[in-house]
Amino acid sequence: MASTELEKKPSQAIDPAEEPSVEWGWHGGFPRGTQIAGWFSVVAILLMLIGNHQGILSGGGKFKIEDFYIILTAAVMVVGLLIDLRINKRKR
Repeated sequence: MASTELEKKPSQAIDPAEEPSVEWGWHGGFPRGTQIAGWFSVVAILLMLIGNHQGILSGGGKFKIEDFYIILTAAVMVVGLLIDLRINKRKR
C-alpha cells in the first residue's frame, strides 16, 4: 500500500512553512468580523436604491428592474448571514 503525506507526518508537528499562522498561534476565522462586514454590505447594497436610475415601463406603471435585483441580492445576503449566525451559535 502506498503511504500518503498525512501518514508520513507526526500529528503533533505542524510545519510553519505550510501554515505560517502557526508561528503566532492563530488558527481560526473571524465570525464576528464576518457578520459585521456582511451586514455593512447589506446596508451598502440597499443604499444603492437611492439614486437617479431610470426604470422601464411595465403595464403602464414604472417598474425598476434594477431595484428588483438590488433587493434580491440583499435578501440572499441576509439569508446567508442569518444561516451563518445560527451555525455559529450552535458551535458555541
